[in-house]
Amino acid sequence: MSEVLTAKIGEIQVGKSPMKLQALALGSCVGVVLYDKINKVGALAHVLLPDETNVGVHEPGKFATKAIPEALRRMELKGANRANIIAKIAGGAKMFETNSVGGVMDIGRRNIEAVIEILKKEGIQLVAQDVGENFGRTIIFDLETGSLTIRQIMNRKEYKI
Repeated sequence: MSEVLTAKIGEIQVGKSPMKLQALALGSCVGVVLYDKINKVGALAHVLLPDETNVGVHEPGKFATKAIPEALRRMELKGANRANIIAKIAGGAKMFETNSVGGVMDIGRRNIEAVIEILKKEGIQLVAQDVGENFGRTIIFDLETGSLTIRQIMNRKEYKI
């Protein structure tokens, strides 16, 4: 059985095949999976917020703007080649109904938008996503196969992307 590392809220986990990386109960958070299929090195960032604006804490895993570049850096230290890296994302649910102006409180949507923007900025191709809606997800990323298993918490559905 392969080792499983869990990325808790605001954490980044990096590993090599045959390991697995997981994030439990993603609500408005977005799980960003980065993968070099040639070298079988991967990362999982459990992103809490789009950016560090108006927040006193500066841990890189918490924010899309910092987590993705940091995850890429850590992957390269483990032998990944940036030219081979692709991304998959999951989460970003709208967990609470709000009537805030401009959707400021829709953290899930803002997280999704920020993650996609940072991936583009870093030149990383987004190949699959399972985002939005109003339910939580648990994700398990297999570094041997590159498949991302998603378990919908509310519906008890499970599928791979």
